[in-house]
Amino acid sequence: MLTATLGTLGPVLIANRGEIARRVIRTVQRLGLRAVAVYSEADADLPFVTEADEAVLLGPANPAQSYLDVDKVLAAAQRTGARAVHPGYGFLAENAAFARAVTEAGLVWIGPAPEAIERMGDKINARNLMEAAGVPVAAGTREPATDLELAVLAAAEIGYPVMVKTAGGGGGIGMSVAHDEKGLAKAFEQASRAAARFAGAATAGGEGDVLAGPAILLERYIERARHVEVQILGLPDGRVVALGERDCSVQRRHQKVVEESPSPGVTPELRERMLAAAVRAGEAVGYLGAGTVECLVDADKQDFVFLEMNTRLQVEHPVTELVTGLDLVELQLRVAAGENPEVRPEPRGHAIEFRVYAEDPKRFFPGPGKITVWREPADARVDSGYVEGNTVTPFYDPLMAKLCVYGDSRAQAIERAKDAVAGFAVEGPKNNLPFCAELLDNAEFVSGDYDTGLVGRMRA
Repeated sequence: MLTATLGTLGPVLIANRGEIARRVIRTVQRLGLRAVAVYSEADADLPFVTEADEAVLLGPANPAQSYLDVDKVLAAAQRTGARAVHPGYGFLAENAAFARAVTEAGLVWIGPAPEAIERMGDKINARNLMEAAGVPVAAGTREPATDLELAVLAAAEIGYPVMVKTAGGGGGIGMSVAHDEKGLAKAFEQASRAAARFAGAATAGGEGDVLAGPAILLERYIERARHVEVQILGLPDGRVVALGERDCSVQRRHQKVVEESPSPGVTPELRERMLAAAVRAGEAVGYLGAGTVECLVDADKQDFVFLEMNTRLQVEHPVTELVTGLDLVELQLRVAAGENPEVRPEPRGHAIEFRVYAEDPKRFFPGPGKITVWREPADARVDSGYVEGNTVTPFYDPLMAKLCVYGDSRAQAIERAKDAVAGFAVEGPKNNLPFCAELLDNAEFVSGDYDTGLVGRMRA
């Protein structure tokens, strides 16, 4: 329903592309608002461009000249009369400078305050802030390790094995485990290279100067860990509501491939503690809108520690929508308009999401190409960025679609997932649907007793 406050947001410019742009457009239009898309030359033929009420060409395929160009995005908003900007995820979604530029241009930023983005964007700062708020954290560095010597000293104090990662950035890029000092040297070098790449990308997106040295975080490594995150919603009146958790432990190269809700590895008692901690995390930064508190769960000890906070909508948000019946994009819009929607989540049933990538199903290397066949299964939710005849280019993330299923139980969801995966036909680019089918026949996954090392064991 379009309320008076919600009407102040339209038109809404979606500063993103592909499936998430289509997904946001769908809700924006359902609420009676106009949706404005921006696109690069490489994306001119994609569905989100034609489905929007209006679309503006930003520039060439290179993200730095299109989706990451703040001035071009703001010019598109001014040209179309947009009143609000939804960043989706990726690109400029967690760029505090962009959020400020949006508000300084007199537009509504559909996301948390720039200050919250900044405070949670640096993993070390976020870790220290969460510890002060009473959220459990792993033993680790409270200051960035800017050279190997400092890292060696920190690892000796923490105790091996340690997880080595960049203080900024996301997606698991640059992360690795060190079991001894020799392994630490290799891991530190890898993380430093990733930190340099992230700093360069941030500068291209308007984040400011590149740091002189790498900012590396070390934390105690949990041997058999599950990656579980809690969806939160911060309201204008100061309340923070937890909407349930998602298990994101099926990963390749520390990047998520399959997510499900609820987590089959979390007991009711642990769930209660995690949700309460996530609310404290949101309250600690005055969080507004949809966000995610990510945790590592020790599967053996049934305990958890804070991992990081994502100050945006997550790729895997559909599984929460399927078990709660909520539309998270609508909630984002209503909160940005100043409304305090009454949200009393009562998750029911079980949902699973499969990220359908244009990549080979064995080594998971990107395999772009023209889509010659694209047939979606009828009895599933498919959030897709492409249709038959489109081309998956090498310029962006290879995610083509998200295949989501729901069942009254996890067993039923798995059976429906098998039918849905088998019924999804994609030809042209390489795709990982064969991996999804393999996973659904994997005894460890089917049992629910798995951890973040599952895909590695499948490919050993």
